[in-house]
Amino acid sequence: MSAEELSRAAQEALFCERILAKSGENILHGTLADTAWVEAWTHYPQNDVFDPESGAQWYYHCHVPAADGIEHGHFHCFLRPEGSDGPVHHLIAVGVDAHGKLHRLFTVNQWVVGDSWLDAEKTIALLPRFDVQLAKPSYLVNRWLTAIVRLYETEIAELIRERDRVLAKHMLPAGIATREDRNLEITSALDMDLIGRARELGI
Repeated sequence: MSAEELSRAAQEALFCERILAKSGENILHGTLADTAWVEAWTHYPQNDVFDPESGAQWYYHCHVPAADGIEHGHFHCFLRPEGSDGPVHHLIAVGVDAHGKLHRLFTVNQWVVGDSWLDAEKTIALLPRFDVQLAKPSYLVNRWLTAIVRLYETEIAELIRERDRVLAKHMLPAGIATREDRNLEITSALDMDLIGRARELGI
């Protein structure tokens, strides 16, 4: 992506956060607005978010115990290139802290999300198509998530390649499929700082 495109993506992500903050809200509030109690492992919203024009899909959930002392939960981002009835491919997970601020990006083993597997380069080719333009559960959350995937497309691509490298090196007893090994969940990860990235881009 060009410097101009990266700058635009960073500006959009920050704009979404700023507008939510003016109303005393944040990315998590926008995601969980109709939720009285957040339960671990539950998808929010219940039936996921799916944009039929782009094929982009996402849901938010959290784990118990949490991944670390910072992460509240994460957005799993997918692409359905053939529409709602076609295969679904996991792109990236976007972790946020308890204030809805970007915390990390990571990839997962296939068993975690049960998607239709694609190798790294075919998965990476889908990244530009992740574009969620829907009013619910929050237009600002949808645009923020789209902007994050845009802004970090290069880093996400490398995380996906690292995912495949980790899986290729992962040794298991005969008869056990690497992508089904419950002892291997996170296959690559990077901590992220949106404000720091914006400063790098001169914003």
